[in-house]
Order: sequence, then C-alpha cells, then structure tokens
Amino acid sequence: MLPYIQKLKYTSLFHHMSLEDIDSVLTCLSAQRRYYKKAEPVFYSGDILSNIGIVLSGSLHIMKEDYWGNSALIARIGQGEVFGEVFASLNAPIGFDIKAAQDSEVLFVGLNKILTVCPSSCHFHQRLLKNLITLLAEKNLELTKKTDILSQRSIRSKLLEYLSLQKQFHGSNCFDIPFNRQQLADYISVDRSSMTVELSKMQKEGILRFYKNHFELL
Repeated sequence: MLPYIQKLKYTSLFHHMSLEDIDSVLTCLSAQRRYYKKAEPVFYSGDILSNIGIVLSGSLHIMKEDYWGNSALIARIGQGEVFGEVFASLNAPIGFDIKAAQDSEVLFVGLNKILTVCPSSCHFHQRLLKNLITLLAEKNLELTKKTDILSQRSIRSKLLEYLSLQKQFHGSNCFDIPFNRQQLADYISVDRSSMTVELSKMQKEGILRFYKNHFELL
C-alpha cells in the first residue's frame, strides 16, 4: 500500500472509502505524485488541465496578475484540498497562476478516468462520482463566501466578514488564519497599510485582539 494513502482517506474526493479501495482506485486513475519548491509554479494562466490535483503536504496559492503586473491572492489550497476539477471538466484554460506557497507535495489523478466507468466496474467508482459532485457543491459555497467578503463596502466590514467566517470554520472565537498581512490584504482586495490601520483601530475599540496571524474576536 502506498505511504500517502492514509492522508487521502480524509480528503473530500476519497471520503467514505476504505484504504484498500483508495489503493486500488489510484492505479485505475493513473495517479502521479509531484513535488514543488516554495514559489515554484504548478500551473500558469492559460494552461489547460486534464487532471485534478490533491495537496498531500504544504499549500498552494491561486494568484491573479493584471495587465500592469499587480498580483492578487485569490485563494489558498491547503493540505487535503482538491483543485482544478472545474477547469479539467470544461477542458478550458485557467485564468490564474497556481504556485507553491511552501514546499509542497501534490497528487494528480485523471478526471476522465473518474467520469468514465472502468471496464471492470469497480464498486468504488460510484462513491468517487458522488464525492466529486459534493466537492463541486462545496467549491460553489466557498465562492459564495468569497463574494460576500468582496461585496462589503469598507475595509472594516470586509475584515469582519472574513473573520466571522473563520470563527464559524474553526468553531471558536480564537483561531489562526492561513495568511500573513499582505496575503490577507490581497485576499480581501484592500490596501495593506489601510487594512493594518483598521485592524489597530478595531483592537483599540475592543472588537478583537490579534498577534501575527492569530486572532481573537471579543
């Protein structure tokens, strides 16, 4: 049995599948593992994807660059998360870069092999398809949450919307966010200096406390 299968058991794509089934299905899906150094590109804007990626370790950043070379952080892909499924299913070029946020290990599996039932009619194939549909629904929900953040008019309201979502995700008033200051500013599409000033104001007003990427909502 492959050494990283235990990690896959807790990912959304292989949810409710046994270690033995995952081991078997990886052969069916022609799975390939790749390693990336920090800041190394995984995909460039314009690439056409045929595989789904699963982050086994480390994390990736989805970056969008405009005509003038300004970069914005669109999303973070953490350990156990899946990416590329929408563009791979549409056979359409991606509109952003994907880079390693730190040294990372990624497993790629063929989407067409998931969507096409294999000749041996593997009993786990139906579960894999159900998991893929659930995954797409979850991604749609995440996109809605990001839209809610960006639709806020002020820096404060964007910060509070983002931090409230983090509180819900962690189930606690105290939590760590996966971004540094610049990455957070890019993610909510505001100026870093202005955001830092607003955070300091909110701390003085007793709305929250923070140290680096650790926050407590009061």
